[in-house]
Amino acid sequence: MQQREFRPYKLAFLLPGLLVLLAIILFPLLFTIRVSLSGWDAIVPGLDWAGVRNYVGVFNDVRFWQSLGRLSLMAVGTVLIQYVLGFALALLVWRDIRFRRLWRVLFLIPMMTTPVIMSVIWRTIFHESLGPANDLLGAIGLGPYPWLTSAGWAVASVMLVEIWQWTPFMFLLLLAGLISLPREPFLAAAIDGAGPVRTFFNVTFPLLAPVSIGAIIIRLIEASKLMETVYVLTSGGPGTATETTGYYIYIRGLRDFQIGYAAALSITYLVIMIVLLTIVAKLLVRVFVGGKTA
Repeated sequence: MQQREFRPYKLAFLLPGLLVLLAIILFPLLFTIRVSLSGWDAIVPGLDWAGVRNYVGVFNDVRFWQSLGRLSLMAVGTVLIQYVLGFALALLVWRDIRFRRLWRVLFLIPMMTTPVIMSVIWRTIFHESLGPANDLLGAIGLGPYPWLTSAGWAVASVMLVEIWQWTPFMFLLLLAGLISLPREPFLAAAIDGAGPVRTFFNVTFPLLAPVSIGAIIIRLIEASKLMETVYVLTSGGPGTATETTGYYIYIRGLRDFQIGYAAALSITYLVIMIVLLTIVAKLLVRVFVGGKTA
């Protein structure tokens, strides 16, 4: 087979995109690392050298580790529920039902709205005395519930908003995967007399494993950056019940103006997320593919 001739001038066409990539990703990352090694705060602005002092403070910061654990539970919980609901909706629309195109559009509406705007709307809905949530529940003899003023209910409220807004994203990815599945395995299952449940667990679910893994990982990455919903809905309260890592970094950096320490928090958080998501990806492959490596 004849080898293609390497022409160096072709690399010039990649240069503009590479420079943009370096400008928007590499430079901010390196600058954040440099800031994390400084004592930049409201009293001493500037990049004076502080060494690893900020990182020592991070590992002794109980509030940071609590926010990280809280974020992990919220992210895993919301993504699992989003996956189940998204899969159910995708299966529903995948079948030949009436107004299928209309249902597809309706299911995507929550994802099309801005998270901050939707959080403001949900904050109004969850208002303990004036919100329609307690009014509707009161009409059937339930409530009122302290949606945003009780620690447990506040966590549930944040998770509910996240589930409502991002289940359509999971639905969209899984529906695309279902549409792309080959028809032959389903025909073979029908010939063998397999019912809907057996067909789902033996054919549909295994064939959709790569899409499922990708969808869950993408949503976990996004869920690990949970910030806007918490900022608007609860401001991390009551107390620190809904304070996520991103919101805590915001407080230390842009409220307390401890820029160097906030940068160290960010870098530590980034490294932890990379490690955890790598482990989760391997576990998902083992669960969905049965131990086979991709």
